[in-house]
Amino acid sequence: MTGKVWNYITDKLSTEGACHFSLLDPDPLSTTIEDVVEQAKLAEKAGSDAIMIGGSTIFGVIDDSVRKLSEAVDIPTILFPGNITGVSEHADAMFFMTLLNSTNPYWIIGAQALAAPKVKLTGIEAIPMAYLLVAPGKTASWVGDAKPFPRDKPKLPAMYAIAAELLGLKLVYLEAGSGAEGGGVPPQMIATVSQFIDIPVITGGGFNDAKSVVSAVEAGASIVVQGTYIEKQVQKDKGKGLEVIIKALKEAGAKRV
Repeated sequence: MTGKVWNYITDKLSTEGACHFSLLDPDPLSTTIEDVVEQAKLAEKAGSDAIMIGGSTIFGVIDDSVRKLSEAVDIPTILFPGNITGVSEHADAMFFMTLLNSTNPYWIIGAQALAAPKVKLTGIEAIPMAYLLVAPGKTASWVGDAKPFPRDKPKLPAMYAIAAELLGLKLVYLEAGSGAEGGGVPPQMIATVSQFIDIPVITGGGFNDAKSVVSAVEAGASIVVQGTYIEKQVQKDKGKGLEVIIKALKEAGAKRV
């Protein structure tokens, strides 16, 4: 069964070649919901295709934050939960993720089983996704007990991505970790993974400029996620820099259609 948000994503990819998602973390220990809402509005205005809500650690009342964010924008809001506390019925959809290179079964299937009844009963659209952490992995790797894939070993995540596709998952997310340096996931890794699977590849972590974002798309990524850049920059320049990045991404994506 396909849902409204999944159809939106696949339609975007078929007509535009690539998408830009903005990741926002409504953590009251580091920001205010007013700032996060403003970031969401500026990201939408700059041309971002969806707002992802979540993070490796979430404090506070997630329902209230998700509701306010969903009311503030017209583009889809998609939960990116760091744990079962990140589930809210107020989003348009959620990535139902499994951290396949975790060493802890909790992050592969345990948390998903605990969250599944609420997801099912609330009726939120769930999009199954493989989550693969690439070095350095940062906070997500530490929290998720993961063995991050070495950056110079692209065949390793490719094997996991193929397995994810064969298991019926709809997306593969290659993640270097929030705020990762070095331009995000290496293009060669994105290219290798994309070469062997037919489902879309998402990538994030460390994509802080147009060059790195375009390199990811040219390597085969269907969706590029930016989070730290938006948190640190979008309010300073009212989204002007993000607009330039998204325009470059769309131009690179158009060459693939």
